[in-house]
Amino acid sequence: MPSLPAPGATLRCAWAESVPEFATYHDDEWGRPVTDDQQLFEKLSLEAFQSGLSWRTILAKRESFRAAFASFDVEAVARFGEADVHRLLADAGIVRHRGKIEAVVNNARRAVDLIDERGSLAAHVWSFEPAPDDLAAPQSRSTSPESVALSRDLKRRGWRFVGPTTAFAFMQAMGLVNDHEATCATRPVVEAERSSLIRPTAIR
Repeated sequence: MPSLPAPGATLRCAWAESVPEFATYHDDEWGRPVTDDQQLFEKLSLEAFQSGLSWRTILAKRESFRAAFASFDVEAVARFGEADVHRLLADAGIVRHRGKIEAVVNNARRAVDLIDERGSLAAHVWSFEPAPDDLAAPQSRSTSPESVALSRDLKRRGWRFVGPTTAFAFMQAMGLVNDHEATCATRPVVEAERSSLIRPTAIR
């Protein structure tokens, strides 16, 4: 998929030119390496809600999701109970899907367990970062061996809505891979950030 010229002669990945609201997300967020647990949990949660829907739908509702899910604070969401589920099912600002809502609450509880075991969610997910020699051409696939492995690991730990495609989209967005097109102006920016990044390490 070739990159297309954006206003001001900036080159972006083609998908970022498909709708106006994607441009800022692409330029400022997508692919930038993230090691903050709250941001990582938010993205995993939003990817779960995106299942069967478009990212445009989720992005438009992102602030409502943040308000509804305590800014995706892992410990706060882990304490959600049935009353919170009913509250969320009545919230028109988000995707009102019981299975996905319950999955996010469940995943928060599993994340608390994982953080207790590994020290941070970041340390665990970044342990699945692919080696440079294992990378395919940018945006040439929707899964990878590493996303399959991450998906299997999280499912084994009791996570829900974390299939290989969801895991790969998460890895693309959070900078575990630099999947910007070769001609994209953001690709070298992301590569520089990845080169200087101090990878989180697990406590055990």
